[in-house]
Amino acid sequence: MRHPGRPAVRHGVTAAVVALLLALVLGGLFGCGARGAPPDGRRATAPAQIPRSPSTGPQRRAAPKPARPWNVHPASVAALGDSITRGFDACDPLADCPEVSWATGSRAGVGSLSSRLPVGTAGWNLAESGARVGGLTAQARAAAAHRPAMVTVLIGANDACTASVAAMTPVARFRADFTAALAYLHRVLPDTQILVASIPDLRRLWSVGRTNVLGRQIWKLGLCPSMLKDAEARTPAADARRTAVRDRVIAYNAAMGGACARLPRCRYDNGAVFGYRFTTHDLSRWDWFHPNATGEAKLAALLAGVAGFRTAK
Repeated sequence: MRHPGRPAVRHGVTAAVVALLLALVLGGLFGCGARGAPPDGRRATAPAQIPRSPSTGPQRRAAPKPARPWNVHPASVAALGDSITRGFDACDPLADCPEVSWATGSRAGVGSLSSRLPVGTAGWNLAESGARVGGLTAQARAAAAHRPAMVTVLIGANDACTASVAAMTPVARFRADFTAALAYLHRVLPDTQILVASIPDLRRLWSVGRTNVLGRQIWKLGLCPSMLKDAEARTPAADARRTAVRDRVIAYNAAMGGACARLPRCRYDNGAVFGYRFTTHDLSRWDWFHPNATGEAKLAALLAGVAGFRTAK
């Protein structure tokens, strides 16, 4: 193609030389091969744009701060949650028994998380029997006052154990409340690590406990009606109700796992507590619902493994 104002280039050697010179000049300036491709045939990519400062010139992007390793010897532990962490009905009827708590219990043989740590490790059990996830941020505020090195969370059973399926906490509300509590902890205590335990499988609780005559009678007093009401009924409606409760617990666990995954100092048990196949030997003889001291010890061993803590003595 002839360019306006430029004489035509003669064919032959002169044209070949001009073409060669043009190729060398273009190649030297742009480092490109035919049709703008790099000489090695790979697709060209635009160079990264480095922001410039009028006074200091090119600015280099700061290297990301390395994640702080998980500490298997935290100096203090604060436990948040509900009646499971409080050891309710584990020792005496209708009473908390925090000394057998899986998280911060002091009784020999339980092997709580805090007891597996070096002597002198501080611990605070701030869980509340009957608590729902909507109250978790208040517990987190109480924990922040102690500035613990680690916070444990086991909550959610009361959000599913309601008068009916319709009364269970909606998943969106559960997710929002749980995420807000963890976000608060991360904002106020950015160096504190958080261990999140999944909610136990309530349908398994019904499955193993319904074989006990005394347990069924106690459940009739109104313990977790959404799951345990009419324990002997095997009608399609009863089975559908229990499945709905279990599905809600699974959704709650997924919400907690997702919220935890977004924080650099949070570790979720990946459903270990939910999947644990407990038996009636692990349940309180007062209500056939809460863990007894044996059940608390098994929870402690399970979650100590998640946290990477040493084996109990």
